[in-house]
Amino acid sequence: MKILVANLGSTSFKYRLFDMETEQQLARGGIDRIGEDAESNCVVEIGSHAAKETKHIPDHAAAVQMCLDQLMHSDTGCLSSVDEVAAIGFKAVFAGKLSGIKIVNEELLQAMENLADVAPAHNPPYVRAMRQLQASFPKIPLVAALETAFHETIPEKYRIYSVPYQWTQQYEVRRWGFHGASHRFIGTRMAELLGKEDAKVISCHLGGSSSICAMLGGLSQSTSMGMTPQSGLPQNNRVGDFDPFALRLVKRLSGKDYDELLDELSTQGGLLGLSGVSNDCRDIEIAADNGNEQAQLAVDVYAADIKKYIGQYLAVLNGADALVFTGGIGENSDAIRSKVCEEMTFAGIELDNDKNSSTRGEGKISADNSKIQIWIVPTNEELVVARQTANLVQK
Repeated sequence: MKILVANLGSTSFKYRLFDMETEQQLARGGIDRIGEDAESNCVVEIGSHAAKETKHIPDHAAAVQMCLDQLMHSDTGCLSSVDEVAAIGFKAVFAGKLSGIKIVNEELLQAMENLADVAPAHNPPYVRAMRQLQASFPKIPLVAALETAFHETIPEKYRIYSVPYQWTQQYEVRRWGFHGASHRFIGTRMAELLGKEDAKVISCHLGGSSSICAMLGGLSQSTSMGMTPQSGLPQNNRVGDFDPFALRLVKRLSGKDYDELLDELSTQGGLLGLSGVSNDCRDIEIAADNGNEQAQLAVDVYAADIKKYIGQYLAVLNGADALVFTGGIGENSDAIRSKVCEEMTFAGIELDNDKNSSTRGEGKISADNSKIQIWIVPTNEELVVARQTANLVQK
């Protein structure tokens, strides 16, 4: 069984093709500038073969067709026919109570459209692309692996806001949580590395979008993102946790309406808003190292918020076996990892500075006397989605 996993943006399409018999990645690729006037960059890697070409790609259906053409190329491809693709899996974000692993149908698409306010950067492009693909490839099942599914095991006491209870019942207002595929992969991998099925793990998925998850035996117990992906830690350009009543004051003083202010919080906040430099942590760290005090403040706030959540989750789990860093920042920024772990010896968290600065890829970076192991583990969200998609279409 071969599964194509799609990662969609409003103007981009990235994919990986897996052979699920061996879970081997057969190919990967991506296309940018979809639907724009400019030419798209279309890249593909199939085994040792890598290619790039530029071409106008009008929509996501054309992007998928381009990818299939590459995969079925007579000389360098790895598919003989479109019929070999058993399904296309999507790391979809939010459909409210229609959580879990779902065949894409009209009910799901309408739910995602109705809840676009919750995930405005994610739901609209996914719905648009899914509709295009349904029309263009009616014989290929489309499967949505909702990111919220992994967090359905969180106890109610950690999921419910103290809003009027009818909001929870009628409007589905609760802490849904996201990055489910990444945290699920970390939970599974850490059980293997620790040799312990009931491991207590704190997973720090740190990247352009960041969240932290407390897991017991691979099951989510609490997570930093709440009702929307705008919550929790500061994101690349999204605010993170914020007192909504501050908007009333800013609205009066600025003369802007609530929609304008919410747009600013979701596009000009986070690391970008804090630093005034960039929404990319690499650029911010360079600026901080060069003496930019505002950039340094952004680094400090980000690391401090991560640390606060780790403290919460040590309480939720009654300790931890491992603290794990993953995602683009988590895997690559030894400076952020160091800041997060400093002054945490009271909790049994002690970093080995040499291992932290030298480890590339998967590895343990805790000091020998650290009571809690500290790991870097590259995540593999696409493999998780491929597994979930294969399991559903095989039923």
